[in-house]
Amino acid sequence: MKDSIRHLIQQALDRLTAEGVLPAGLTPAIQVENTKDKSHGDFASNIAMMLAKPAGMKPRDLAEKLIAALPADEQITKVEIAGPGFLNFFQNSDVLAHYLEAALADAQLGVRKNGPAQRVVVDLSAPNLAKEMHVGHLRSTIIGDGVARVLEFLGDTVIRQNHVGDWGTQFGMLLAYMQENPAAAESELADLEGFYRAAKKRFDESPEFADRARELVVQLQAGDAECLRLWHRFNDISLSHCQALYDRLGVKLSMADVKGESAYNDDLPQVVADLAAKGLLTEDNGAQCVFMDEFKNAEGNPLPLIVQKAGGGYLYATTDLAATRYRAGVLKADRVLYFVDQRQALHFQMVFACARLAGFVPASMDMEHMGFGTMNGPDGRPFKTRDGGTVKLVQLLDEAEQRAYSLVKDKNPDLAEDELRQIARVVGIASVKYADLSKHRTSDYSFNFDLMLSFEGNTAPYLLYAYTRVAGVFRKLGKGVDEIGGQITLVAEQEQALAAKLAQFNELLGNVANKGTPHILCAYLYDLAGLFSSFYENCPILSAEDEATRDSRLRLAALTGRTLKQGLELLGLETLERM
Repeated sequence: MKDSIRHLIQQALDRLTAEGVLPAGLTPAIQVENTKDKSHGDFASNIAMMLAKPAGMKPRDLAEKLIAALPADEQITKVEIAGPGFLNFFQNSDVLAHYLEAALADAQLGVRKNGPAQRVVVDLSAPNLAKEMHVGHLRSTIIGDGVARVLEFLGDTVIRQNHVGDWGTQFGMLLAYMQENPAAAESELADLEGFYRAAKKRFDESPEFADRARELVVQLQAGDAECLRLWHRFNDISLSHCQALYDRLGVKLSMADVKGESAYNDDLPQVVADLAAKGLLTEDNGAQCVFMDEFKNAEGNPLPLIVQKAGGGYLYATTDLAATRYRAGVLKADRVLYFVDQRQALHFQMVFACARLAGFVPASMDMEHMGFGTMNGPDGRPFKTRDGGTVKLVQLLDEAEQRAYSLVKDKNPDLAEDELRQIARVVGIASVKYADLSKHRTSDYSFNFDLMLSFEGNTAPYLLYAYTRVAGVFRKLGKGVDEIGGQITLVAEQEQALAAKLAQFNELLGNVANKGTPHILCAYLYDLAGLFSSFYENCPILSAEDEATRDSRLRLAALTGRTLKQGLELLGLETLERM
């Protein structure tokens, strides 16, 4: 609805500009907000106050001219001026009810993309296969997954790319350790973190082992068959660890989505050669660098994007440049989203600029770094174990499920053990994910089990319970919504507020897709759950005064339940029918 109102206002502005009321060349950002007091309309805009000065008019006078210039629209019953010059728009309840009926009858809940479908590459997760996944991998994995799900729901073709760290000098050390004691290595690989520490200890303590490790790196890069066999074996085991966590988290990533650093090895010399052919390379202390005018340090000196070290080795930038042209040339991407730590912002700005300068990607392909902040402990510092070590992701999920089990058992001691475990699994995993997803992507946040498992506030348990309340209505009725007749009618204030929020789902998902910000979907679902609670308490459903009112409210409840369920699924969260 906000988009429709913005369009109406833009048409009015165009008309007033053509008539000479407004000066030509104005391109204001038209703001439309929900009103808190519905007696003064459903939506408000401050456009008249924004443009009063360039128009040389009082805001209320300009507001009057804007109202006169607004095209008629059946979705709006009237527009009024409020305060110093706000435009307040009143929504047509009958049109809104008709829209909700169409959404209820539609498998997509009336959601359609505003614009053509695109091929979107989503770069997410990207663990280092030399080590076990830890809490630092959570954000990239679940934020990227949530945005990818929304894009798919809107009709885009999404290509997931798990750019794992599966190459480099550390693998020489790991292969040397595997060679030293093959039988023991196989069993020790069940604990990747322990395996890595043991290999590192040998590397640090034994010069002979270290020399052997360095030699194996050379052999691996040269394509030695035995080295490649061991390397594949290690990566297969490491990826199986990752896949088990993806499955447990409910993340839509599979082995087929893995496109690691090693996949671009053969193209790295060509990347450097092509940059040289374009005249973009400068030698600096033996290294091959690209200098771009827009990137300078605090002293104003140009910053280098190093693509080849003095010794001939390649860097992350080289691999990322190779990946850009693979995604453009082979995957035919219209848009590429990189869900990588916010601290890599400058790196990606330089890589994107260089890729465009070199002609590796077409001008039409969008490349966006979807940076995110860090997960911190209660002390505000990066989340660590009590002894200062890295927290394994599996340990975090284990504790979440155990805490959820204790919580659910206290509330429902009579539930069967298998049902308790199932509810605890869903609540525990959902709580960890939602606590992260509900924070702004670029913000740091403090991890807190007590807050995330609370049944009050903007939490997964609260939303899961809200959905079960809707499911409970139909369970008590003994019928599904397809067996309910009638039509949605919006009379009570709580019905209208709930309906207006339901109608925002389509536009809301468009914003998530455009900005890569799942937290606004979380906020929407939280508001929706709160409005349903108010509706549930103030508008009797099964005991409504007549059948038509009962059916209308049942249909409104059903659409709320489907929207909550769909929204949670787009965040990658399972739902429960009761808890």
